Amino acid sequence: MHSGHEGNTMSTNKTTNNVKSIFDNSIKTKQEAKEQLSTPITTAIETIATALKKGNKILSCGNGGSAADAQHFAAELVCRFEKERPALAAIALTVDTSALTAISNDYHFDEIFARQIEALAKPDDILLAISTSGFSPNVIRAIEQAHEKKMTVVALTGRDGGKIAKILTANDIEIRVLSESTARIQEIHLLTIHCLCDQIDEILFPEES
Repeated sequence: MHSGHEGNTMSTNKTTNNVKSIFDNSIKTKQEAKEQLSTPITTAIETIATALKKGNKILSCGNGGSAADAQHFAAELVCRFEKERPALAAIALTVDTSALTAISNDYHFDEIFARQIEALAKPDDILLAISTSGFSPNVIRAIEQAHEKKMTVVALTGRDGGKIAKILTANDIEIRVLSESTARIQEIHLLTIHCLCDQIDEILFPEES
């Protein structure tokens, strides 16, 4: 007969091994993404930096964890990332509860981002559109509206890119994580956002040598 202590030890060992496996899977996905995504991420960095330098702004959107990533990105630009510099123009379209609920109630949930883009965007602004599946209807509508406003879209997607990959134009940039795991895709999206923030700062506010 096993004692309760032995049972707890076995359970703890299994959990520890599972945690290590999650780390291993995340590291493997990141290593693969480094080779696949460094070029589109670089293009996105240069595109966003150029837009900001010209006085344009970045709008960002997504659902759930991707909404948190959209807000994370906007906060890093408006406040700061890792060094002191002037504030940069970014707005997360996920945070105005009055606008979100009014648009959902009076029109449709699919319109919550598109309506704000119609109101706030100017030509040559950038939309950072985040969807792990590539099939989020409100993000798709946001991209369609961004195109109407003559914005460039930077899309963070996963899996096969979904419908989003099919509606992007030659001027847009897709950063697609080739994984079926939502968790792994979100981890790469967050790392991508940190790459964007770090190198946008480097381009706009280079350190004096």
